[in-house]
Formats: sequence, C-alpha cells, structure tokens
Amino acid sequence: MGWAAVTAALLAATPVFLTQGDVTPEVALRAEAEAAWKELEARYATEAGGLPAQPPAPIRLQRGMGLPPERNAQSRPGLVELRQNTPGVLDERLRLAMRHELAHQLLWWACPAASEDRLFHEAFALVVSGELPEWRDAPYQSLSVAAAELSRSPAVDTPRARRALARILGEDRGFPQALSRRLRQCQDGSRWAVPVSIDELADVTVRAATPATVVLSRHSGEVLFSEGDVQRAVPYGSTLKPFVLAGSAPPPLLMPRSGIQEWACGPGLPRQVDGRTALLRSCNGYFMDWEAKGGAAPDFGAWGAVLTAVGLTGKPADMADAIGLRSTLALSPWGMAQAYRALAEARPELIEVMKDNAARGTLSDLPASPAYEGVATKTGTVRDAASRPQYGWIVAVDADLVAVAMRPGKMPRSFADEVPRVLARVRQRPGLEAARVQVLGLASSADVEAACRGVGFSIHDGLPRAVPQGFSRMRDMVARGPALCLGSPWRVRVPGIPAEGRDYAGLFTWSAPPPYRPPLGVPTTERERNARRGSDFIFRTTRLQYTAGVVASEDASLKGEARVALARVVAHNEQHAASRHAGRPICDTTHCQAFLGTVRVRPEEEQALGLPPLRWKQWLLFSQGGQEPWRESRPRGRVEALLGPGLAALRFDAGRVFFVRAQQEAGATYDTTESLPCELLRSGLKLPACPRTASFDGPDILFEGRGRGHGEGLDVEDAKASGLRSDDILERAYGAGGSRGNSTVKQAP
Repeated sequence: MGWAAVTAALLAATPVFLTQGDVTPEVALRAEAEAAWKELEARYATEAGGLPAQPPAPIRLQRGMGLPPERNAQSRPGLVELRQNTPGVLDERLRLAMRHELAHQLLWWACPAASEDRLFHEAFALVVSGELPEWRDAPYQSLSVAAAELSRSPAVDTPRARRALARILGEDRGFPQALSRRLRQCQDGSRWAVPVSIDELADVTVRAATPATVVLSRHSGEVLFSEGDVQRAVPYGSTLKPFVLAGSAPPPLLMPRSGIQEWACGPGLPRQVDGRTALLRSCNGYFMDWEAKGGAAPDFGAWGAVLTAVGLTGKPADMADAIGLRSTLALSPWGMAQAYRALAEARPELIEVMKDNAARGTLSDLPASPAYEGVATKTGTVRDAASRPQYGWIVAVDADLVAVAMRPGKMPRSFADEVPRVLARVRQRPGLEAARVQVLGLASSADVEAACRGVGFSIHDGLPRAVPQGFSRMRDMVARGPALCLGSPWRVRVPGIPAEGRDYAGLFTWSAPPPYRPPLGVPTTERERNARRGSDFIFRTTRLQYTAGVVASEDASLKGEARVALARVVAHNEQHAASRHAGRPICDTTHCQAFLGTVRVRPEEEQALGLPPLRWKQWLLFSQGGQEPWRESRPRGRVEALLGPGLAALRFDAGRVFFVRAQQEAGATYDTTESLPCELLRSGLKLPACPRTASFDGPDILFEGRGRGHGEGLDVEDAKASGLRSDDILERAYGAGGSRGNSTVKQAP
C-alpha cells in the first residue's frame, strides 16, 4: 500500500469520538484521542500490511465508575472509561491509559477474530501505547520467572502480570516479530485457531541460525578456520561480560543475595564476590547489583565502540542487555572473535583470569576440561521462556588463536569437547606462533603512515581508541600501546614506495632501540647505521606470514624445493637473531633479512615450516648467488675511505678482504697486512657481490667477481639449478658447521 493510499485510508478510518462532559476538557480530549488513533492505525497498517475496508464505529469516552485501584482505564467495544483525578487536566497518566484502551478498540475493529485472545490484546496494547519502557524499566526479572508469573495470570489483569509481559516483549528491540506475524494473519482473514502463547511471544529463534565456528590468528588477524554462517548476528548471552569489566571502574566486592535467581552461580559461592569470581561463575546477579551500586558500564565504556564496529546490533539500554539476560542485541561469531582479539591485546590480565574457567568456572568438571589447560574461555547461553537453550557460545583464547563456537539449541557444556578439537585441527598448520620484526627503520618515524581498511584501534593504557580514517601517522597510533586493524591488514606507506603502500597483516607497537655505535675503525654510511640501529616500530605477525614475506622480498620467482630451502633458512634465522640486534627482534633490511610486508602464503612456505627445525644453532647466511660475471670500478679514494690510506694490495678469501697498507713511522716506511669481513667492503662500495679479484688502474680500482651477494652460505641461484631436495640443498650450503659471520644477503636498498 503506497503512502497516499495509507493516508487516505487513515482519514477515512478515524472513528467519531463522543464525550458527555464527565471527562474534561472535552474538545482537547477528543483531539487527543483522534491523534492517538491515527498513530495506532499507522503502526497497525505498517505491521499488518493494510486496514479493514469498513470504517470503525463511534467510540464513547467517559469517566470510569468503580474502576479498581490498580487501573486507570478499562474498556469494552465502543466504550472507554477513564480515571481523571484532577478535572480539566489531561496528564500523561491519563494519556497513556487512553492510548492503551484505544489499542484494544483498534483490534476489536481491525482484528475481530482475535477478540477473545487476551494475551495478544494486552501485548499489542503495551507495545503501541508507549507504556512498555515504563514496565520494562522496573527491577529486572529473568525470562523464565516472567513466563511463570504470566502463566499464573493469563488475563494479564495485574501489575505483576503486565510487568512480566513487558519483560517477555522486551526480548525484541523493535516491534515484536511474533505480533507482526499475528497482525498479518488478521489482515489476511485467517482463522484465529490458536491463541498467542507465552512461548510464541518470547520466541528468539526467529533469527534462525546454523552451527558456526571461526578461528582467528591473534597475531596476523587472518581467519584460519571458518564453518557455518559466521557473519550472522544472534543473541550472545554472557559472552560480553569481560568487556563490561574492561570498560568499567574497578569491580567491587558484593554480597550475594540468597533466593535471587540471578545469584544462583553454582555451589560454594564465597560470602563476598569479586569481579574475578563473578566472571568465572558468570554471576548475573553480581553485574546487576554492580550497576545498581554504580561504577559499572552497561554500555561497555570505551569498548562499546569496538563492539559496535565489529557488528553489535545496538547500544545496551542497561546491564540486562549488556550481559545477555535480554536477547535484544546480537553479534556474529566473526565479530565476537575480532572483539576478543582486541581485548587480549589490551587487557591480558583478564585473559589470564579466564584461563581458570575450565578449572573453576562454567566449563569445570567435564571430560573435556583438561583439554582447555592454558586456554582462556568464556561461555554464554541464551534461553527461552521455558529456560530451554536457544544459543550456546564458547569463546577460547590462547597465545596464538581466538576461537568462537556458536551452537543453536545447545548449552556450552554439551559441546565443550568440540572447541579443543577445532583448535587442535587449526594448530596442525605450521608457523602460527608469533614473529616480531623491527620494520621501516630506514625511514624517519615521522614519515611512516598507516591506514586500516577494516576498523582500526590503538590501545592507550588498556583502553581502545579508534584510529582516524585513511592514512595517518603511525607514531601517533602506537605512542601508548599496540595498534591493530580488525578485519583487514594494515596498509603502510613511506616516502619512496608506491602511494598505495604495502600490506602488513599484524600489530604494531613502539619500542625505540638504543643508539647504534659502529665498531671502531669500521666506516658506515648513515643508511647503514640506520639499518644496524633497528627501528622504533615493532611489527608482530605469524612466523608463517613473516617467512612468506621475506621469501617474496628476497626472490619472488623461487619455486619448489629451492623455495622450501630458503624458507627454512628464513624461519630459522628469525629465531636466531641475537647476532643482529642483541635483545631485540630481527630487522627488515638486508642487514638481517629483507621484509617488505605480508603476502599471500605459498604452499612451499607451509611445507618448510612443517619440517623439523634445522640442526644448526646460529645465523645462516644466504645470498642471491649465481655465476654471472661482473666488473665494477671504484675510485681509489673511496676504497681507502673504507680500508684506510696507503692501500697497496687487495685479495679475497673465505669471506674476508685482506689488504696491505704502506705506513710511515719515525721516517721509516713499512707495510701492514690487515683484514675485514668482505661484506663491509661490498656493501660500502655497493658491489654486486664480494669480489674475487681487485686490480689497481690509475686513480681507480677494478673489481671483478661472479654472482650476487656475499657468496657465503646458501646460494639461491645454485639452489634453483641443483634439482636437489631442500635437505640436500641445505647440507651442501652449510655442511657440518653452518655459516657464521657479521654479513648477510646484500646491500640494504
């Protein structure tokens, strides 16, 4: 029905309102009734899809004689009786009472088939009259208690019954879907064979869902496992209680209240309950009483922005909404996992508390409980009016993973054995542990910018702060804690790389390195000093993502066993980086291993990290290698700036440069023979590799050699051509003792 047609129908369907002077002022009362009727009709037409063809009969408004004390109005078809305590005053109490009774009048006219369905009538009147918030804001009661109360008074003719009905209707934030379905039945002319039931009104299964499981990497944020519709939002039960704690003032000690259902938190509850116990026992009463006492954040405080960003369907009205006692709000398993990834970074002490859940909390004393050792968990259950489970949730967080499992119609304890199996299945993929890298050290920290294409947050003193949209300075993001991008890799750019930047799937933190002092007598350029100093930015991702990124940066064309071999060396070096930056993570320049961001992982990298660790216990050198000849000339003065004046001869052997210098002392001239790592000469002169020969050519020195890089350890070009398996490639490269030294792949770009 179009808006013009609806408007015309409403004008034609407004009844005549009659008054007799016993409720005053009559003109204002009739105008109030007409305005209320039009609003009620509009809501009916929207939900039912139309209006009856016949106009309504006149309705008489008169003073109620002998109304019970608990009622402000009552009615029967064509008559509304009102209580007016002060003549001539149409106060809000009277207006609400009149709207409530006019809702009944509307149904008697528009839906006569439901005339005897008292529960349907009262539910509709409570919703459309505007009374529902008033009843719903009364002291909290559980859904099952409300259902029991309502069943004792099916006529809904007491304040207790109306409060219970309001609690049940409050399960739906919008117009209750159960009422919408019934109103469409009115308009369709269907037979009203079965009255509305409590279970029907309390139905939360309208958002039908299938089992869903998702597992994220805490480090890279990538989805490692997904099954079912993980993007579908459903009520979340108690799973967001840790976010109430994270967003609130320090939790108090509270006395449990006996006989209160919400305080039924298992046997042996202490006389005073703290936040830790309330979280492990999932004590609803603690959180409700904390809200009443003050200091709790039913809107999740600063964490509300995170939950909204990952898909929470609304803002909690109170603590009952926040902790899932009402099913008014929903979140998807994917959104839940993203939120817990952020929480684990910001509030590790809360995650530590949750590690006791399988021993002392809601997952204790189960056959599967030992499988959760070292895993933080939180459960949640959504129940219907008969206390039957509608949705069960388990969230699990360990050092590397965040897993969320949602099962319709099940209690968490009934599927507790499934989550450890999923975690074990995901952990079969190698390289999911953390890798930390000093990144972007060759650029000024003020020039590094990052953008999040998902939702980005930086952590400031344990609280999340949204990062600006688009590119902004990374130094500001990480000044007081880590920065993470939920749902997407970071996009990072610095001067000198393409404007669109590079992907970094992981987290950034700030950690300024100590000043770098080059060894005495070893000259280095400013760029080389920056590379050896390290970086202010620490990037954390998975070891697998890091390895794939290095291999792609070093030689993206590698395939097969040669790629596997290089990947094994890269992963090995990430765990043996002490010779590069003592006490700090590996760097991303060729001083360590080139790393230009994360890329799509290739099968060879997964294969490499699934093989046994390499047997060598130190840093392993590798270079591009090959046998292509080259000749490069450099000014003699530039060479002497590196090796010292008076240079007389040069030769190369075993990764070192040996040189003779003529020196004078006390009028006598004598020669000294010295040596340095060849890599210092190669990188200082920007030669393709460590030379094989050097000859003096007037003011210049001519260097000749083969291949690329320092020529030690793994020769990547040779590995490509060898046709060997990775084990044999590595044995040929490193032999019995491995490869040591202070040099690496090639000159930093």
